[in-house]
Amino acid sequence: MMERVPTGIAELDLKLSGGYPRGKAVLIIGVSGVGKTIFGLHFVHRSCADGLKCVHIATEESPEDLLVQAGMLGLDLEQYIDCEQLVIKRVLETRMRNIGQAADFGSRSPATDMDIIKQVRLVPDDVDVVVIDNIGVFALDMSIKEFRDRIDMINYTLTTGKGCTVLFIMDETAYELTHEVSKYSSYGSIKLLMKENPYTEMIERYITIPKMRSTKLSLELSVFDITSEGIRIRRSKTMNEYRRTIRSMKMGGIDT
Repeated sequence: MMERVPTGIAELDLKLSGGYPRGKAVLIIGVSGVGKTIFGLHFVHRSCADGLKCVHIATEESPEDLLVQAGMLGLDLEQYIDCEQLVIKRVLETRMRNIGQAADFGSRSPATDMDIIKQVRLVPDDVDVVVIDNIGVFALDMSIKEFRDRIDMINYTLTTGKGCTVLFIMDETAYELTHEVSKYSSYGSIKLLMKENPYTEMIERYITIPKMRSTKLSLELSVFDITSEGIRIRRSKTMNEYRRTIRSMKMGGIDT
């Protein structure tokens, strides 16, 4: 039976037979603002709480900003940094420095992927969990084959080479520009969406799990909310249930 690592989100654990497959790489894709980073923070927080050693490679936010965001969701990560159970790698600063240097000399910026690959190779062998957010930042200046090769190398280095459970977080724009090849390099994928509910006419966040090997899946869309305590996934409703909800709302009632 496949071992699991809890995701930090109870409802997602139920959908995944206990959590992410241990020692494998899972991809989370979604548009800006849908909550991808929060899924990563939940995973790191729960893993640290369970005594696992974690590395978070942050390509778009500073460690300070991530800690503030986690704290606002009730996910205290500073305690784990203080005891060196969690390390947040500063890739954003390196990216900005490289871009500035390239602008000064009128040349293209050095490849960001080299920064991430360097950080991946430096991950200690005793690390259990690695989150890379956002892996799409180095996809834009590469061919599809080059990007696939980088993802495969990072995946192999971390999972096969070091035995880590890995969460790749990727923005939907980069995912589509690279012809969705990253899903083939991952053991599983989770897609986050924002769209209008046709029955309530409100924008809602949805989660679907199109692929997770060694896991019995339901392909339904589930609504999730970002609350003061982080992600909460709601039970999926049928069309008849949505219609009853609308009727109740029109009559001034409440139907949850």
